[in-house]
Amino acid sequence: MGSFSVWHWLIVLVIVLVLFGRGKIPELMGDVAKGIKSFKKGMADDDATPPPADTNVNAKTVDHKADEIK
Repeated sequence: MGSFSVWHWLIVLVIVLVLFGRGKIPELMGDVAKGIKSFKKGMADDDATPPPADTNVNAKTVDHKADEIK
């Protein structure tokens, strides 16, 4: 009961192929790979964010006043 024979695995493979079809399995694996790549990219982006710059260095302010309607 602990291990499956080759025949068990062949039956499982046939059932999976019948349920998903030949074209769906590579498409599904491609989607999984894209998800993993985007997750890794997102994690790398979080690590690579630079610290916020100091806003007081050489800061110039421009006051803008709209023309008042009389």
